[in-house]
Amino acid sequence: MTATIRVGIGGWVYEPWRETFYPPGLPAAQALPYASARLDTIEVNGTFYRLQRPSTFAAWRDETPEGFVFALKAPRFATYRRALAEAGEAIERFVASGIAELGAKLGPVLWQFAPSKRFDAAEIEAFVRLLPREAGGRPLRHALEPRHDSFRSPEYVELARRLGVATVFTDSDLHPSFADPTGDFVYARLMRTQSDEPLGLSPRVFPALAACARDWRDGGEPEGLPRVLPPLPPGPPRDVFLFFIAGAKERAPAAAMTLRRVLAEAEGEQPPSPQLA
Repeated sequence: MTATIRVGIGGWVYEPWRETFYPPGLPAAQALPYASARLDTIEVNGTFYRLQRPSTFAAWRDETPEGFVFALKAPRFATYRRALAEAGEAIERFVASGIAELGAKLGPVLWQFAPSKRFDAAEIEAFVRLLPREAGGRPLRHALEPRHDSFRSPEYVELARRLGVATVFTDSDLHPSFADPTGDFVYARLMRTQSDEPLGLSPRVFPALAACARDWRDGGEPEGLPRVLPPLPPGPPRDVFLFFIAGAKERAPAAAMTLRRVLAEAEGEQPPSPQLA
């Protein structure tokens, strides 16, 4: 399969989007179909706070267009704990909660660690080895998001590469930010949208973002990003997931749709138009 670039946002329920994204009077039940027709992916935050039902995952699957993909933020009960190596039961409950009902729309799983969790090589390796490689016969891909600066170390990067898990590139001054690829896909959470920019960012930023995404997809490493280790030699193509998260969240949909358009134009394609969900 060809490597893809997917651009999206976090969730689809946010009251200010009634003014900046959704058309007036859109029923709440139509928010997900509307958003998914204009984006490639959505990161689900609700799974971080509570387990969902199989019927809920099935409904999300059926309300979104073909080719759309969800990223799921794994439960805090598994990741915000003192001993990550003891998270096995919480991980199993999450995977058994029905995530396989998403079918082909099941994308990567994000495992965000607590800000107080320091890097410990043995603990992180034990945790990663608890992560299942499939759910309902479908392969799972995992991305770790450290929130403590001790993870900005060659030892962590080399460990994650050996274990084959991605590391989130968190583009923020508030969290550890390093873009060393460690898995066979790239997961970036972009947190710099601004409320005074109608598109979320200055228009001149989007071509550079698109170039980064294309470099990642084509197996390279973009220049100018923070990293721990020197760049790797070019490798095989990678799937890329870019989420506009935090920052001025009311501008996230505009930023995502603008980046999708700029990417299409850079590839010589027609700008994406809304699909029927």
